[in-house]
Amino acid sequence: MKRRLDEAIDSYLAFAALEKGLAENTLAGYERDLKQFASFAVNKAGVGKLNDINETVVSDWIYALSDRGISNASLCRKLSSLRMLNAYLLREEWISRSFVELVAGPKLIRKAPDALSVKEMEGLLETPDLTTPMGLRDRAILEMLYSSGLRVSELCEAKLQQFDIANGAVKVYGKGSKERVVPMGFQAVIALSGYLEQGRPHLVKSKTGSACFLSNRGSPISRKTVWALLKKYAAKAGIAKPVKPHGLRHSFATHLLSGGADLRVIQELLGHADISTTQIYTTVETERVRTAHDEYHPRSKGASDI
Repeated sequence: MKRRLDEAIDSYLAFAALEKGLAENTLAGYERDLKQFASFAVNKAGVGKLNDINETVVSDWIYALSDRGISNASLCRKLSSLRMLNAYLLREEWISRSFVELVAGPKLIRKAPDALSVKEMEGLLETPDLTTPMGLRDRAILEMLYSSGLRVSELCEAKLQQFDIANGAVKVYGKGSKERVVPMGFQAVIALSGYLEQGRPHLVKSKTGSACFLSNRGSPISRKTVWALLKKYAAKAGIAKPVKPHGLRHSFATHLLSGGADLRVIQELLGHADISTTQIYTTVETERVRTAHDEYHPRSKGASDI
């Protein structure tokens, strides 16, 4: 029996959700990538059956995405999603040969994350209006993203019981539901306490659960809302470059490294499984040191001409 590609994708996604226990956001990303490929295979390549999928179809998809200006990082992620589907189908004997084995992914150049300066970060933190419940909430959100380096999904999903105000710590459930305990800075504790005592009670509705950060409707705050409030406060603070939730996480790590923190400690705080993911921050510090040397060392002038 010839199986359809969409049938295979649905089977893999069900497996990934139940057996692998992938996070909801991760699973949603895989689903988008795979269904995008299925749409291309059927509508552009005229292929809908599993046995007709081959390296040519996959390569044509990658090239088509590249021609649309999709970044190499996104292309690598999409190809990774397809490789995981391929591995599942081989293991379950839905297919007899790989359709991605000979497909070379685009070269991924890891660039240093765009972090805010300490001055920019201080300006951003001062922008919320602390006389309103929403302002108290927003200040606490900014402080938590920067002080503890949380992912935006970790912040949005955080429950009240995860916060230990007395000891200045928060229990975080990261990717793959991995648990870590992260310190909260003094200013973050003050901001969070102010929100919990004077802000959150005004946002609670009859059906509100234990989510810490609430919308004006009393439901857990969404990632989209956090993105929007960051954009608003960045403009108010006069920060010209784009400011995203992950940018505050980058700033957290970069400022720790600049202050002398050990890379392994930063890895643990960020919840990175592999130290190589954390090492990208050394690029930022190396560039900072290089710039300082070029600017201030008397023997540095003209070095680029040698």
